[in-house]
Amino acid sequence: MNPPLSLYVHFPWCVRKCPYCDFNSHPLKDGLPEQQYLSFLLADLETEWSHAGQRPFETVFFGGGTPSLFSPDTFAALLSTLGHAPHEITLEANPGTTEHRDLGACRQAGINRLSLGAQSFDDDMLTRLGRIHKAADTTRSFARARDGGFDNINLDIMYGLPGQTVDGALDDLRHAIALGVEHISWYELTLEPRTVFHRQPPVLPDEDILLTIETEGRALLTDAGYERYEVSAWARPGRRCAHNLNYWHYGDYLGVGAGAHGKLTQGAVVTRSAKASQPRLYMTADRIDTYAAVPAERIPGEFFLNVLRTVDGLEFGAFELRTGLPWSAVAERWNHGVAAGLLRSNRIATTPMGFRYLDSVLQPFL
Repeated sequence: MNPPLSLYVHFPWCVRKCPYCDFNSHPLKDGLPEQQYLSFLLADLETEWSHAGQRPFETVFFGGGTPSLFSPDTFAALLSTLGHAPHEITLEANPGTTEHRDLGACRQAGINRLSLGAQSFDDDMLTRLGRIHKAADTTRSFARARDGGFDNINLDIMYGLPGQTVDGALDDLRHAIALGVEHISWYELTLEPRTVFHRQPPVLPDEDILLTIETEGRALLTDAGYERYEVSAWARPGRRCAHNLNYWHYGDYLGVGAGAHGKLTQGAVVTRSAKASQPRLYMTADRIDTYAAVPAERIPGEFFLNVLRTVDGLEFGAFELRTGLPWSAVAERWNHGVAAGLLRSNRIATTPMGFRYLDSVLQPFL
């Protein structure tokens, strides 16, 4: 049996590069080459899908960059080539760019889930993060999405921002909850290599403040009816992100677009793919895509690195189905974790204590 298959399509342009961002994004300088990029995406998709034997996609995710810079026609053109309707199709959008797009047309194109990069509802914090939008833009974008027919919306919210207080971080969550959003991705700002913030670090909240934010923020989300199902993901019942769950469950996904990565399982062989990250190099006829088989000894580490991020994990039989390896290859290490009270004995998942100390739990498998 093959793992579920998802499709990720990358749109690499942004209006401006944020100083904390380490994603493959490039400031838009000379106009958006929408039709040219679409033609390369369509050809890329045809090639990648043939490698997967044209298995149906469970989910599609249009990510970036800022996909909402593109027109609904582009998304419709990509989806029309599939010949089937994946049950979840997500579009990432920047609240500062949705004013120029008809979100109702995006919904009509087949997109049924919207992810808004709110990050904060504090205009001062948004300025410090280099965002091009204000808090009011997020509120307006959310309302326009509802009017356009979206009933499944995620908000990205960060905490641990430069100079942020506990009350400030919790206020961001309260704003998101008050909107009635179905899903919240809530994660700590980290200073990633190759970013402006890494070269010129801002002053961030200390560990005591972060711990208080995390503790009180989790209680706030739980009391509001959100379920934590992954390290940084909270959802209303029935609104978990199926696309991201496929990543975390070590499923397969095709990566299409500049800088996109993919993973494909064929028998006991797991192959990872990567595309040129620079858009100008991606859009060339002689582009060389890279494919590399994951060494067998690394596969368990990859598997657990993803699956143990989730609260519920998977049944034990999923290990052999998703990796092609017998459970005996990891049983001894797993049993040590069970004896230490960090791993569960009845499924591939951590205990509450193990989830709290996840980095230590993962170490024996890496």
